[in-house]
Amino acid sequence: MADGGKNRLASDLADDIAGRTDSYFNRTKSVVARFGDTHVTYAVFMRRPVISAPRLMLDWLAEVAAARGTEFDVDLIHPEGGWVGAGEPMVYISGSLVQLSDLETILLQKLGAACVAAHNAYQMSLALPQVAFLAMDARHCAGAEMQEMMAYAASVGSEAARREGAKGFIGNASDGTAHWFGATRGLGTMPHSLIGYAGSTVRAAEMFRETFPDENLTVLVDYFGREISDGLACCARFPDLAAAGRLAFRLDTHGGRFLEGLDPALSYAVLERYAPGAIRRYRSETELRYLVGTGVSAAAIWRMREALDDAGYPRVRIVVSSGFGVDKCRVMADARAPIDVLGTGSFIPDSWHETYATADIIDYGGVPRVKVGREFLLRKNGERKRNGG
Repeated sequence: MADGGKNRLASDLADDIAGRTDSYFNRTKSVVARFGDTHVTYAVFMRRPVISAPRLMLDWLAEVAAARGTEFDVDLIHPEGGWVGAGEPMVYISGSLVQLSDLETILLQKLGAACVAAHNAYQMSLALPQVAFLAMDARHCAGAEMQEMMAYAASVGSEAARREGAKGFIGNASDGTAHWFGATRGLGTMPHSLIGYAGSTVRAAEMFRETFPDENLTVLVDYFGREISDGLACCARFPDLAAAGRLAFRLDTHGGRFLEGLDPALSYAVLERYAPGAIRRYRSETELRYLVGTGVSAAAIWRMREALDDAGYPRVRIVVSSGFGVDKCRVMADARAPIDVLGTGSFIPDSWHETYATADIIDYGGVPRVKVGREFLLRKNGERKRNGG
């Protein structure tokens, strides 16, 4: 790239930083530039336990350093995918105060939510270690930057869980962020709109099959409220796919109704057949709803599995979606719900006050100094690079 192009990129980056950062950091930069620069060290931490997901922040920091012709010393105490306790310094960043002071706002934006989302993805994957997860976060994101961040976070949390024996997230729903899962394409078959367009669940399956003859077929079966009837009709229409394990049904029944054929009493009866202990262990109304309530409950999943097996289709898989966060996954694990794939965007933090990363300068010109109450951020002897950062 010609020097003019590089200069324009650097200028665009500078304008972006100046416009997005808190104004008091911009003013601090001007004051320090006037009265004399100094070398500082920032400690970056979070107030709750998380999984370390720093790559987006670190890549951006490296981009800024290159554009400014400076260097930042990054001491990553907790490497990507590592567990971080509440209040523990995750990373120390050292360099010129003039060059670092206006970066704090944006670097914290790129860290906090990603770490909490990674922790949620990790917890969900461990709760259901035999289930393959699909990240369906895109529609819940506030724009492209958040979409990239959440897909990255799911991949980090998933990899951490995979090291402990879980299947974790096998992919996501959009092509643009599939690279975080080692893929070039997003996963997914059909939305409700295709069922509505086709006029019947079987016809939608036929249309998809004709258009994508080499793809495995996952059929959404709740549109007409006939999850079992339409599912079995699809099995009869595609017996070869069913026998080969290439046919799946996605349950996305909304919370306003029960799965076909169920009601509260019949839902209890299903769990009494397959997971009686789960009913006797429930601890809250929310957990009870996850077990035997409306929508995609444990009873609904067991009933779908029962119907498929009784009809001679044991290799047809069940994909579930609709409100599967950490707590619902734990209830499904307790009920041993027969889930093959779980689609979720609920690893995205729902308590945003927990996502705020924080940074404090702990060293000015080689002299340790931090505001009262934050002494725990000061480096301990031998801490540097202690985790391979």
